[in-house]
Amino acid sequence: MPARLKKNPLTIFQRFFRTETLGGLVLLGFGLAALAIANSPLSEAYSHLWEIPLTLGIVPHELSLSLHDWINDGLMAVFFLLVGLEIKRELLAGELSSAQQAALPIACAIGGMVVPALIYLVFNLRGLGAHGWGIPMATDIAFALGALNLIAPRAPIGAKVLLTALAIVDDMGAVLVISVFYSQGIVWSALGGAAVTLLVLIGFNLIGIRRLWPYLLVGVVLWSFVHASGVHATIAGVALAFTIPMALTSKGQQETVFALERASGGVSAPGLRLEHALHNFSAFVVMPLFAFANAGVKIDLSLQHAEIGFGILAGLVFGKPLGIMMFALIAVKTGIARLPQAVNWRSLLGYGFLAGIGFTMSLFVAMLAFADSALVDAAKRGIIVGSLVAGVAGAVMLRAGRPLRDDK
Repeated sequence: MPARLKKNPLTIFQRFFRTETLGGLVLLGFGLAALAIANSPLSEAYSHLWEIPLTLGIVPHELSLSLHDWINDGLMAVFFLLVGLEIKRELLAGELSSAQQAALPIACAIGGMVVPALIYLVFNLRGLGAHGWGIPMATDIAFALGALNLIAPRAPIGAKVLLTALAIVDDMGAVLVISVFYSQGIVWSALGGAAVTLLVLIGFNLIGIRRLWPYLLVGVVLWSFVHASGVHATIAGVALAFTIPMALTSKGQQETVFALERASGGVSAPGLRLEHALHNFSAFVVMPLFAFANAGVKIDLSLQHAEIGFGILAGLVFGKPLGIMMFALIAVKTGIARLPQAVNWRSLLGYGFLAGIGFTMSLFVAMLAFADSALVDAAKRGIIVGSLVAGVAGAVMLRAGRPLRDDK
């Protein structure tokens, strides 16, 4: 084996975990900055900043959106492109590539989506907040992994993989929920254009095009059609990801190809190259900008639309761990799945609480669910408080009892 390969001891998962951990800390900093500014004399300037219009394109094919919309519809499409690439890799050759490996994280993710949504509806079955049931379903993977690394840096690798796989399956559920339930009225002509563009991208894959630029160039066209269709534009990122060649059959092959790419400067599959390139951009640019643009909410004691905030808080703090534990117990007791090595039921409950850190994904769904700013602000308060309480509860649970050790 070449010497340069031997000097690359980090696995794909370890690189992913480290990036997400540091990204979570950066995300926290930008989120706190947004909160501080929104509750300072600069709050009005902060609000007006995101309404500044920005026009891109060439006359007569130009698109004018506010800075806030460019971040939420444009930059977040890059994040969802990364999400799609991660999902595809995990399905092909990762933790979701076999039924035995995938059973537990899928069971946990389903429970962690269904139960929080039901608890939210207990508070909001009738009323203005009913459409927000998808908000507490989400897990912020960067925050969750960042919190885990701070709270239990020596947690077993099986636990880290489980939490990551759970969050990725959760992202799959979020994509489905957004595309089906949180899209606007459909413009069929634009949706038809998106379908034709998607067929072109699939054709690129079938004829063996391995350069990235044709996919990315046509991907921009796909995004513009999806944006015009009424389906949320970020779905274009996921659709694009699934057309880009990945060409992996095993986890070992992933590690070898990544090592070869680092040694030779780009021999890996296009999907892996793009995922690798987008990780830092997403973690340190896209998500912090999104948090800074959307986490700013005035902290007050107003009980206006309190049922929305309480529903989200209850869903994240109680629904997430309860759903994860219930569905994990069913999966394990029926023999469908088993707990990872060095993970017990107490520690799984702690990871379940960490999965209740919704933050960026929950904020994203909240802005799709509600058009009224008062409802969005009520949801933001519930998300921020709920994510904080869930993180603290997870810390208490994981720090209690015998310290966890790393089984790597």
